Amino acid sequence: MSYGQYGPPRHQGYAAPPPPTYGNQGYYQQQQQARQGPQVPAGADPQLWSYFTAVDADRSGAISVTELQQALVNGNWSKFDLDTVKMLMSIFDTDRSGTINFTEFAGLWKYISDWQNVFRHFDRDRSGSIEGRELAEALRSFGYNLSPPLLALIEAKYASEPVSGYGPPPGITFDRFVRACVAVKTLTEAFQRVDTDRDGWVQINYEQFMSIVLSAP
Repeated sequence: MSYGQYGPPRHQGYAAPPPPTYGNQGYYQQQQQARQGPQVPAGADPQLWSYFTAVDADRSGAISVTELQQALVNGNWSKFDLDTVKMLMSIFDTDRSGTINFTEFAGLWKYISDWQNVFRHFDRDRSGSIEGRELAEALRSFGYNLSPPLLALIEAKYASEPVSGYGPPPGITFDRFVRACVAVKTLTEAFQRVDTDRDGWVQINYEQFMSIVLSAP
């Protein structure tokens, strides 16, 4: 096993890699009926502002975790899992208000759009999920050459929730793919900080180990 140096695509201005919704119609699930929303701010993209106001269901001027989760769906129309939504909020809630304002939302939109392109590129069979060789190829392209047992562990950990009556679908849906890649990147960078001689081996104490593991998304 070797660990990478590049990692997943980064969004400019943010430490972690690559709303709309990831669905058959694009990223944010929008209401079909026209709604009169707040006036578009000066200099704002009118389309992006319409997405923001559609997600901001309570018209508070900011998007909560609950509102964001309600707006985001995968290609199979399943909602993003809560852990992924919380991860996205933690990355883009730069003022630590607990919500996402329009400026932060614009960064979130670009970040997820970048990841959508990555996901579509590696979803070779267009199944709507990443599995097996697709996962290995995606991580390898980021510089993470992981062993087969470790890849299998990642796939099992981030596998989609079972669909009632049908059992678990194969592979990793879009939301969990993003979280898996961010986790691999976060853990790799934490390991690299300790592996100062870059030989792939470290000696750490219990508290350091727990800090590294708990820092992962």
